[in-house]
Amino acid sequence: MSPATVVLVLLSLVGLSAVRAEDPYLYFTWNVTYGTIAPLGVPQQGILINGQFPGPNINSTTNNNIVINVFNHLDQPFLLSWNGIQQRKNSWQDGMYGTNCPIPPGKNFTYHFQVKDQIGSFFYFPSMGMHKAAGGFGGLRINSRLLIPVPFDPPADDFTVLIGDWYAKDHSVLARLLDAGRSIGRPAGVLINGKTGKDTTGKDEAPLFTVEAGKTYRYRICNVGLKTSLNFRIQSHKMKLVEMDGSHTVQNVYDSLDVHAGQCYSVLVTADKTPRDYYMVASTRFLKDTQTSTAIIRYAGSTTPPSTVLPDGPVGWAWSFNQWRTFRWNLTASAARPNPQGSYHYGSINITRTIKLLNTRTIVGGKVRYAINGVSHTDPETPLKLAEYFNITDKVFKYNLVGDVPPATDAAVTVAPNVMTAEYRTFIEIIFENPEKTVQSYHLDGYSFFPVGMGPGKWSTDSRRTYNLLDAVSRHTIQVYPKSWTAIMLTFDNAGMWNLRSEIWEKHYLGQQLYISVLSPARSIRDEYNIPDNVLRCGAVTNLPLPPPYA
Repeated sequence: MSPATVVLVLLSLVGLSAVRAEDPYLYFTWNVTYGTIAPLGVPQQGILINGQFPGPNINSTTNNNIVINVFNHLDQPFLLSWNGIQQRKNSWQDGMYGTNCPIPPGKNFTYHFQVKDQIGSFFYFPSMGMHKAAGGFGGLRINSRLLIPVPFDPPADDFTVLIGDWYAKDHSVLARLLDAGRSIGRPAGVLINGKTGKDTTGKDEAPLFTVEAGKTYRYRICNVGLKTSLNFRIQSHKMKLVEMDGSHTVQNVYDSLDVHAGQCYSVLVTADKTPRDYYMVASTRFLKDTQTSTAIIRYAGSTTPPSTVLPDGPVGWAWSFNQWRTFRWNLTASAARPNPQGSYHYGSINITRTIKLLNTRTIVGGKVRYAINGVSHTDPETPLKLAEYFNITDKVFKYNLVGDVPPATDAAVTVAPNVMTAEYRTFIEIIFENPEKTVQSYHLDGYSFFPVGMGPGKWSTDSRRTYNLLDAVSRHTIQVYPKSWTAIMLTFDNAGMWNLRSEIWEKHYLGQQLYISVLSPARSIRDEYNIPDNVLRCGAVTNLPLPPPYA
């Protein structure tokens, strides 16, 4: 047993033995460096964490305190964000440029957050610029405490499966393309845990996972890519869906699952077939030319290679929409619920505000920009959260440049910091309308929400008749199909400055995001934590005195 493991075990024992003991701590030291990688056979600059691509997995339990000391050895500022971790009362740790100053080259910063009232499968990723295209991502799982049962038997093992599209160009090249007003185009391939499944000669790589016949295993599948929806399936095996984006689901069985950018799913798979090797498959969706990656699951003792006949993936977005309609929240599960303050009774809560958000592509100054409701976001030198906390917003940004309804289609697009306010603890309906021919994917930091409806065309008040007001799965990322709408509902009960963004990363990079400021009128640590002692300062707040702390 390593010294680090001994420390964690001792901390856990102390936490169990003391009635009023603090929740256990998990400590990590991460060195972020460049390194040469070649996942598609082409050497390129990658971002490694402790020399690893993808980065190390975080295996935690509900209520654990996570402390990660990140040393930035890159030649650029760097930030990590935690996809789907709600950071209750603590947007100081969110790791987006609107909430945090980036870690300068040669410096370090310690993230400290608690995985409170959550269970499930998540991931972390680098949020600055196009760093996500170079790696720096990894799995983050939150297990249920022993006293809180989960709605399935413990699996024989628990596997993280990070799938995503991949580009053979360096992240700096992709950024220059976007800055010049061009698109990054289609991906060059698909990866599963950083590999295509084939070596440079076209032979299968070593098995990714080994299983024993008759046993059941959990696979946590996350789409960590830049833009492409992917379909995931396992040769000859059925998958029982048990969790998505941190919520337990009704346990339907599927041959394959569409996983859109930024989403995570957990499935149980029983090794009940003839002992041999089998392929897991990830393939692109909604592209003219399908790209596919494989990885091998080996039954223990097998010497038989997998069949070369891969299971076919689905065709068309209507199939994907119909699959989404089958997803239901497991209302009888006793594990931690996202947004535990009672909003899971969302169908009986009165809507206080409806916000309709329209994503658009436009040309500004001869270059492509992407916008939401006529505003294309740009990050100021001073992070929005710090400007708000130090009360200098008038020098950095203006609130509510976007309205609750999209402007006229011929209205000029504004390029500016895009910050919308939401009244604390109000229940709000948000409509995403996607007039484009490609799938959109939206993520909201700091919250889980209820995707209650989807449909083709434009949303209207009559669309509410189609809503699922009973058991929509609480989650943090949702797709919007081409020329369609998606409706979500949530209570804004988590004070802070939170990023609402397109997970299609070139669109995010070119402005398709906004921040939602949720301020508690009480200015109390009951509602939001004080600014951390180690917070990095930059821009206009570098030398300002601290405001009085929350009481």
